[in-house]
Amino acid sequence: TDVIALYKTVIFEIGRAVVSLLVLLVVAGVGASVFQNMPQFVGERVRPQLSRISIAKGWSRMFGVQGLVEFLKSLGKLGFAVVVLGFTLSEDHRRLLAGMITNPVAFGLVIRSIAVDILVAIVFVMGLIAVADFVWSRFHWRRDLRMSKQEIKDEMKQSEGDPIVKSRLRSLARDRARRRMMTAVPRATLIIANPTHYSIALKYVREEDSAPMVLAKGQDLVALKIREIAREHNIPIFEDVALARSMYKQVSV
Repeated sequence: TDVIALYKTVIFEIGRAVVSLLVLLVVAGVGASVFQNMPQFVGERVRPQLSRISIAKGWSRMFGVQGLVEFLKSLGKLGFAVVVLGFTLSEDHRRLLAGMITNPVAFGLVIRSIAVDILVAIVFVMGLIAVADFVWSRFHWRRDLRMSKQEIKDEMKQSEGDPIVKSRLRSLARDRARRRMMTAVPRATLIIANPTHYSIALKYVREEDSAPMVLAKGQDLVALKIREIAREHNIPIFEDVALARSMYKQVSV
């Protein structure tokens, strides 16, 4: 009878210590998870979708770089926990053996005391791991939010316009302006020219114009084209180097 009562007492104390330990471990684990990420319920994510089933993506997630990083993190957490628990048990194993041999009645209390030590060690380990995991997750999240150089260039192109496209548009605008200018050359009454560089097409009709009007001007190849059109339409060409250069720089079409 005494032996049975002793065993009942020991089993009860051990059970109470183990249950308390498990409850506190669950609370500590949930608390650490909530500390890292506040829980949110998103109905869309729990709705079954066949499109989410992908063997290729699952394989890459498990055996890719991210999967390797997560595996190493889990391995490091486990190793750290084992070291701390081993250190804690190494300090308590003598007390455990002494309680089993010298005072069986108090064995349950010894187990309970050791369980508390283990609990403190586990909470300490889980707290450190939670803080480290939180810092790492935030760092990884911020790093993923950073834009690469190419992404910055693409965004600038979208907001300000692609420089290549803008340059092309400016070139097309210049071509259109040049063509309009050339169509006005036949209406000129005089061409002021520098034989090698500049040509300015002027129109002045005493009865119609209050002052000479510049219809076109050009340099180098454009100047040659203006003189060519003038010859085709028998428009007089007056060559004056200084006047042509000055008018080209000062007047606008």
